[in-house]
Amino acid sequence: MPTTRRYPPWLLITAGSAIIITTYLFLVVWQPESLVGGAGVGPAALIALAGYLIGSGLIIAGAMARMPTSTVTLLPIAIAINIVAGQINNMVGLPLYLDSIGTVLVGLLAGPAAGAATGALSNVIWGISISPASLPYSTTQVVIGLLAGVFARWGWTRRVPTAVAAGVATGVVAAFVSGPISAFIFGGANASAGRSAIVAVFQTLGLDTLGASIAQGLTVDPLDKSIAFLVAVIILRALPSRFSQRFPFAREHSVFAPRSASVLARARDVDVLAGADRASVSASIAATAPAATSAAANGQDGDGSGAAPSASGTDTTQDEEGGRL
Repeated sequence: MPTTRRYPPWLLITAGSAIIITTYLFLVVWQPESLVGGAGVGPAALIALAGYLIGSGLIIAGAMARMPTSTVTLLPIAIAINIVAGQINNMVGLPLYLDSIGTVLVGLLAGPAAGAATGALSNVIWGISISPASLPYSTTQVVIGLLAGVFARWGWTRRVPTAVAAGVATGVVAAFVSGPISAFIFGGANASAGRSAIVAVFQTLGLDTLGASIAQGLTVDPLDKSIAFLVAVIILRALPSRFSQRFPFAREHSVFAPRSASVLARARDVDVLAGADRASVSASIAATAPAATSAAANGQDGDGSGAAPSASGTDTTQDEEGGRL
């Protein structure tokens, strides 16, 4: 019976990342004619759409293959948070996104790969079901989830100020990633009226479509992602600590606890293990104690010399002999 050949997860993630990076460099460095002409459609749009979606799909496939059950059960909740918050924001017309809170939440709990997969899946489902314009931005969500896990691993989420700083840094990177998508696929237009107005302002200042889209991202994304990090940290800290301890990544890297606390916890674990060893030794001594006690009661030691055993495990005769020597 032929066996199905499965590619290792790291190979899929690496291939997806390489495709996304190549697509980004092609669009930004070479700047196809369709972008220069300001059409917003054409070969550049197709290349951007295909490159970003194929790359995101490979990352999703690679990340899902190594997800534990606890993370998989969290994905529907995180995706729902992303879609509901993002859709409400677009309907209200705020110049924000608010569609990455669930992505950041999973990235903090389960690591970079899980965060990237959550972000990509959110925009794919959102684009297929409600808002097709969200589909190409799955690449941006991949980067947000990836960086959320990286900053959590570095310990930036243990304190609120550093968590907000991580959100600002993530927003800057997200602006440079999403700028070409807005420019090449949508001609600088946005699903939110507030964000479209910001792009229009930068265009009136003399920036081209790509420059105005990146400038709009740099204006909005740092604030938006800092809000996402702050809300995710507040939610996770409000939950019982045993919830975050269910996730190996959060437990191993002490995502929400000071490193010293983690060290103390490990020290307690070592002490418990040592206590278990001591208990086994005590049990062994207790098992042999009745025989020694009986021998002592009879006035004899184990070899019949009549000397009482000492606390050091040697008989008094030996101690006395040692003293004389």
